[in-house]
Amino acid sequence: MKCKVIAVGLFLTAVSVGAQVAVPAPAPRPEFSAFLADLKSQAIARGIRAETAELALTSLEPLEIVIERDRTQAETVLTIDQYLQRRLTKSFVRTAKEKAKAHRALLRKVSGTYGPPPGLLVAVWGMESNFGRFTGTRPTVQALARLAWDGRRGPFFTGELMDALQVIDKGFIELENMKGSWAGAMGQTQFMPSSYLAHAQDFDGDGRRDIWGTLPDVFASIANYMKAHGWQVGHAWGREVKLPAGGAEPLVAAIGQRDSGCRASRELTVAIPLARWQALGVRTVMGGALPKADRMASLLRAGKKSYLVYPNYDTLLGYNCAHAYALAVGLLADRIGAS
Repeated sequence: MKCKVIAVGLFLTAVSVGAQVAVPAPAPRPEFSAFLADLKSQAIARGIRAETAELALTSLEPLEIVIERDRTQAETVLTIDQYLQRRLTKSFVRTAKEKAKAHRALLRKVSGTYGPPPGLLVAVWGMESNFGRFTGTRPTVQALARLAWDGRRGPFFTGELMDALQVIDKGFIELENMKGSWAGAMGQTQFMPSSYLAHAQDFDGDGRRDIWGTLPDVFASIANYMKAHGWQVGHAWGREVKLPAGGAEPLVAAIGQRDSGCRASRELTVAIPLARWQALGVRTVMGGALPKADRMASLLRAGKKSYLVYPNYDTLLGYNCAHAYALAVGLLADRIGAS
């Protein structure tokens, strides 16, 4: 998607100049009914029962609101400063601390099993569903079918739709109860169907991986996702820092930027040891020396502030590849602390 904000992190803009090359016109999009018929055939070919495919994909209408929402995501339309100001309000942080305290025993049990700390689990839970208050009202299959038909990311959303049908086919949830966000994210964890199949947990042992209404499963699923994406126990996600007089540009030029990963990851510098950042003049936000820890860190310029981010920050980006989101989760987790 095209971002409407010019600078939400460290990145370079490359412009290619050369001879124009003729690009073939895209193939005409089929009628929605014909597209659904093809989806049914694909589903059955993948081993999903014909009755499930028929039940889920018959008589659907294109859900246009999901296309409007796809073009106006808060993480990309707002600047990082605006996003953090809107999300990390005093009342929201206060609620996060209250929820962490109310569920302390369960959170500690989940954390002891999977590794990620309680504050992080509450931060993700709060950011994704406002602490379980809002999990989405859009029918997941209908939303994914419309996004797949849109064509911009057709293969991705088609794959997620097939996984959603598999979730229904396996009896994890009924079709009429499978509702979520406009993008197909489900439950209090806001897992896409592929993430549900890979990471959802049945922590209370009742035979269902219920990310919609069972908190033990919700917290365990978030923790299992973070563990699978490399969360390092006992390590922080990063810290705000003070840059030398020259600012970020000379540092970026000296260190270089990443050339792989999601878009937000590529906006970070290459990771180098903290000792080298110290030698380059980077200091704590109070002007003190950086910790003498054997740790790799990348530089992130986020709005008016700068951060050195550690490998755990990449785990946060793995949940949602947007610096606004990852910073909000990390900062919220820090404020929750050991509540």
